[in-house]
Amino acid sequence: MSYLSWFEQHANKHAQLMKKLEHLSDDEVIEYFRFENMIKNEPNFCPLYKDKTPCHSMENLNCYLCACPNFRFDDTAPKIKSHCGIDSKDGAIFEYEGIVHQDCSNCTVPHHEKYIKQHFHRDWKVIMSKVKPAQEKK
Repeated sequence: MSYLSWFEQHANKHAQLMKKLEHLSDDEVIEYFRFENMIKNEPNFCPLYKDKTPCHSMENLNCYLCACPNFRFDDTAPKIKSHCGIDSKDGAIFEYEGIVHQDCSNCTVPHHEKYIKQHFHRDWKVIMSKVKPAQEKK
């Protein structure tokens, strides 16, 4: 699956859930996206939820920003398909079949509620607007 395909699928899934939560305040929405609540109430939102497996080992994991607004990707790039826009000290890269990808597994930046509140918007795509290269933005 390409980065763009995943991005669009997740954006649609996020938008559908936000319609369900439109009666909640912003703070209540953020609280709703806590990992413990999501595995119980939205088991199909993430494939990791069925096994109750968090994507990051951290306290108070929040899933509102499942993808990071600092992630950058370009499916059309010949060598470097993704990278970190802030060069997080906790990020890394990995190479697979000669293609370079960002490894965010040790970075928890977008999963802290303080960070989410600083960047919060009910439309996930607004927060994620810098992730896709300009030629792919729609």
